[in-house]
Amino acid sequence: MADPYSTLGVARGASEAEIKSAYRTLAKELHPDRNKDNPNAADRFSAVTNAYDLLSDKDKRAKFDRGEIDADGNPTAPFGFGGGGGFRGRPGGGQSGQFDFNEGGADFGDIFEGLFGGAGRRAGGGGAGGGFGGFGRQAPPPKGANVAYRLTVQFTDAATLAPQRITLQDGKTIDLKLPAGVETGTQMRVSGKGQPGPGGAGDAIITIEINSHGFFTRDGDNVLLDLPITLDEAVRGAKVKVPTVDGPVMLGVPAGATSGKTLRLRGKGFTGKDGARGDQLVTLQLDVPADDPAIQALVENWRDSRSVRAHLGV
Repeated sequence: MADPYSTLGVARGASEAEIKSAYRTLAKELHPDRNKDNPNAADRFSAVTNAYDLLSDKDKRAKFDRGEIDADGNPTAPFGFGGGGGFRGRPGGGQSGQFDFNEGGADFGDIFEGLFGGAGRRAGGGGAGGGFGGFGRQAPPPKGANVAYRLTVQFTDAATLAPQRITLQDGKTIDLKLPAGVETGTQMRVSGKGQPGPGGAGDAIITIEINSHGFFTRDGDNVLLDLPITLDEAVRGAKVKVPTVDGPVMLGVPAGATSGKTLRLRGKGFTGKDGARGDQLVTLQLDVPADDPAIQALVENWRDSRSVRAHLGV
């Protein structure tokens, strides 16, 4: 059972940022889409994702570091004895020091319950000094392995939290609801959609990758857009159609607008973790034709006498 720190190639004291960075590097290197000729890449990708799933969860990481769970997230047996009803050697007939505590109907759990709290714990579980009450009980059977998936989401779908559909390894499809605050690297867990096991199926661990867009860019929860406008729209002002992640809307360009002026469309950005949507910031870009006779005639005998670059020291 591989150590998750070794799988990611980080030290045990690694920070959350170091663990996340190591995972992203390995996930990009081992992604099945980039390793179609390497049959081992998918297994390593799954192992890397499972390791990150454990170490990125503070509670799971702490339990693993204390030896309470193994690398698959399954509980370890008390005091390191291992599960599955062990101690099956007979006195004198097996390895030295092994005894069959289950032989002859003896209840190993009752022995230790008597030592550490007795009948009260057998009757009700719990009781003072808890922690030894289930000593003699077998560890629950392990679940099957988790299965890693990578889901590519379109930029506008991520911004609007549009439902997504993914096909699992068994050929079945499931619909997913993207979480608020989704970004590249966000992981979603779908219970019971992993490999089968004695204790039930493992989970599907789905890592989100958001595609870039042709003209939108993301800045936190805001969406940025450079919008070309014509000279007459800038001089006189105009109502112009602007694309947003929700579809086109009309935007008022004020008279006398200049290149670089930024206008705000509220609530047209990404949905943040708090459930509130960011804005779309529209930066105007004045587009003047190079060889338009009418414009050339307009400015033939006109010069702007303002010192528009004085603030730059020139």
